Amino acid sequence: MPVGFLTDEEVAAYGRFLRPPSRAELERFFHLNDRHRELVKQRRRPHSRMGFAIQLGTVRCL
Repeated sequence: MPVGFLTDEEVAAYGRFLRPPSRAELERFFHLNDRHRELVKQRRRPHSRMGFAIQLGTVRCL
């Protein structure tokens, strides 16, 4: 399905970090509030909790 509303540059950048996030961006997007921490706690094992938390921050950042 063609995506005509995005420029070629936007298509190439979609879903990717164009540069490493700054400290302010990391603090803004990867700081988890109480609701997010409750979601993370629902995962069974430590590595699943860590992975979920990273995915949550990444989605918010992108």
